Amino acid sequence: MTNLTYKMNPMPAAIPQDKLDRLAKLETATIGHFYHFGFAAPAIQPVLPGKVVAATVATLAIPGHDSTLLHHCLSQCGPGYFLAVDRLGDTKYACWGGGVTRMAAMIGLEGGCVDGPHTDTAEIAEQDFAMWSRGPSPVTTRLYNSGGGFNIPVSIGGAAVLPGYAVLADDSGVLFIAPEDLDAVLEEGELKTERGRVNEAKVTEGTHLGQLSGATKMVEGKLGQ
Repeated sequence: MTNLTYKMNPMPAAIPQDKLDRLAKLETATIGHFYHFGFAAPAIQPVLPGKVVAATVATLAIPGHDSTLLHHCLSQCGPGYFLAVDRLGDTKYACWGGGVTRMAAMIGLEGGCVDGPHTDTAEIAEQDFAMWSRGPSPVTTRLYNSGGGFNIPVSIGGAAVLPGYAVLADDSGVLFIAPEDLDAVLEEGELKTERGRVNEAKVTEGTHLGQLSGATKMVEGKLGQ
């Protein structure tokens, strides 16, 4: 008999560490110059500044004011993984607070993201845990055993996310990358990063941005018509 309350799937295969190491050296804002999929809404922001996480995504979907499944499934995650929590539209009840953070840090979870609020900011800072959310809320979830899904397709800030995706999360936001896109994203991201370093040096040496980007030539061309 199918259980319609809880949908449970195993942990996804981990993305090779060498690829995650390369991803961690990039910036979401660099990839945003050429890649248009998987970016969570800007409202999802880092709880603590200066954190960078590149990891394999595990997903969770929990309804309203119930965090039963989060407490249960957290033990199945661990090093190398990032837990992305879909709150199924709820923006009031904080499912992730001090207790969840302490457990996540203890098991070595790389980081977490909630499409909704968090709570206990001071305790997240105390654990120095990499966390992204829509902001703080003092109103918390309870254990009502009402259901949810683990490692199922979810939506995080408007981005469609499957378990086993790669994630890059930093001060600029959260990006989820499908495994079939990862190699191409890494190659283009590394090229863009190197070009950016060259252009930054030129600006520092005195080249004007409009000249470097071609914007000045475009404007002058229009003015000359």
